[in-house]
Amino acid sequence: MVMINDVYFSDIYITPDKVAYIPDNQTKNGLEIFTPEDFDRFYKLLETSYDGKNTSYSVLYDKILYRVERTVSIYGIQYCARKMPKSVPPLSTLGYPIEITRYLMSLANAAGLILLGGATGSGKTTTISSLLREYLNMEGGFAYTIEDPTEMPLDGVYHSRAGGLGLCKQTIPINSDWGASLRSALRSKPRFIMVGEIRTPECANEVLRAATSGHLVLATIHANNVTDAINSVVKYASAFAMSEELAFDLFSRGMLGVIHQTLTGVSKKVPSITYLFTNPDTSKGDQVRGIIKGGKLNLGTSIEQQMTRMSRGMNIFPDA
Repeated sequence: MVMINDVYFSDIYITPDKVAYIPDNQTKNGLEIFTPEDFDRFYKLLETSYDGKNTSYSVLYDKILYRVERTVSIYGIQYCARKMPKSVPPLSTLGYPIEITRYLMSLANAAGLILLGGATGSGKTTTISSLLREYLNMEGGFAYTIEDPTEMPLDGVYHSRAGGLGLCKQTIPINSDWGASLRSALRSKPRFIMVGEIRTPECANEVLRAATSGHLVLATIHANNVTDAINSVVKYASAFAMSEELAFDLFSRGMLGVIHQTLTGVSKKVPSITYLFTNPDTSKGDQVRGIIKGGKLNLGTSIEQQMTRMSRGMNIFPDA
């Protein structure tokens, strides 16, 4: 018999009749029944960790963090638990093209928003967690994360290559109030802010304000493509306390880059990405910022041009 933590899998699904399933790693979407020796102990932890309110939460099982989603089916309680890595993987191991990895690393001293869009399970949080880890290892400074639930083990002290220390504090929004949590983060004067997911109008509002006030903000959002990710943030923000025109303006001024990510493959999944960046030197003209500010997101040509130039090792801001 094997133990749960001994087996590699991304997610474990547990039905109301306490049968566990994991991906079979033989087909794209197929599952297989999983009968680990310590199943009862793991199941009990899932049950006792539920606080009666938040259906998304994290549990630590034998030093491995699992992100849990508790749902009520017609036959009872069902769980999906995603196994998180013991440590945050280096950005260079995620399968990103080397030219993109290098460019993202070059933004360590920039200010603005790096937004990751994609579907559930597309690796968005892994990517931004890895990126934040790299920035702390490079430059140090104070990082503040807001996540619900917490996924990657980022909390702690970092010894940066620049010579100073880095410090990361991971937090959970109190009473699911993302806006208040972001305002609290800003009062803590962080160099880096990581938002696990933009999911409310107030959160989007505060993210845009943070991105235009000297911070480097990393965030994810559910989206079908780069344009959809931008539109989603703007729609959220304009539903709270600003006009759509102001939201587009703030996004154009605060944006560093938007990446859309999917995962492909069966036994080993690798990211497939599209992306769009703006010039981090805001004193120089930037066509992409102008398009976004105008609110008519005809970005297909800009995306294609940047991806072509990046793949050829060329400057993606030829007019800068």
